[in-house]
Amino acid sequence: MRIEEFTFVMKDGRTALVRSPEEGDVMPMLDYLRTVAGETDFLLNYPEETSKYTPEGEKALFERVNASDLEAMLVCIVDGNIAGNSMITFNNRIKMRHRAGIAVAIKREYWGQGIGTHLMQEMIRIAQSKDHVTQLELDFIQGNERAKGLYEKMGFRVTGVRPNAIRLKDGTMLSEYSMVRMM
Repeated sequence: MRIEEFTFVMKDGRTALVRSPEEGDVMPMLDYLRTVAGETDFLLNYPEETSKYTPEGEKALFERVNASDLEAMLVCIVDGNIAGNSMITFNNRIKMRHRAGIAVAIKREYWGQGIGTHLMQEMIRIAQSKDHVTQLELDFIQGNERAKGLYEKMGFRVTGVRPNAIRLKDGTMLSEYSMVRMM
């Protein structure tokens, strides 16, 4: 689904634009995905794994999501660059229609500027526009206290843990935590 674009002023005074992805975002998004994958161990891909994403695939993803009633993707643009993105996915199975999953990622140079808060607020607003959605769900990886703090600020609470769900290249095992926000 497409969302109405909006702007906000970041903590450093710059203006950020949030909108649905467009065809011109394909190559910048591929660069962004590769960059954020290398900035933290808290995302599910390593940079070399982002090579599976192609311009054709990303374009098709944007088109599918923008045309869907069950998904929405947002990109946050700062000074012409993708600074962050988020996605919400609704379930249309009768027994699970009340649940929606969300994900957020921010480029390191933009951490602490309020982008995550604005993207989360918009994800919550989108979920609230669906009468049948009663809970939002997300996951975060052990050690990602910055994300956990944001999610708790937004009303999410830890509901479960998958021990050793993530194995880093050096063999370190990290747990993955599930969080839920009731609407």
